[in-house]
Amino acid sequence: MEKLINELQAKIVDVLNLPDVEPQDIKPEEQLVGGRLGIDSIDVLEMVIMIEKDYGVKIDSRELGVKVFASLKTLAEHIHSNVSGQTN
Repeated sequence: MEKLINELQAKIVDVLNLPDVEPQDIKPEEQLVGGRLGIDSIDVLEMVIMIEKDYGVKIDSRELGVKVFASLKTLAEHIHSNVSGQTN
């Protein structure tokens, strides 16, 4: 799970083009959406696309998205429990 969290930290910084944020600056328990990082609904859409492409995991409802994107840890847990055996 730690490897997945580290991977997601790097991907979030890259996909969302967060120039002043280092991957390790994103703490596992930190609020993702609406928190210190300034992640908004457009950013969430970009992350949903990345997660589907890279992990084959769909986040297909707003209600699920709210739960999944609560923190880096909840995102990693969702991917870990739903991944279809593929990782990039």
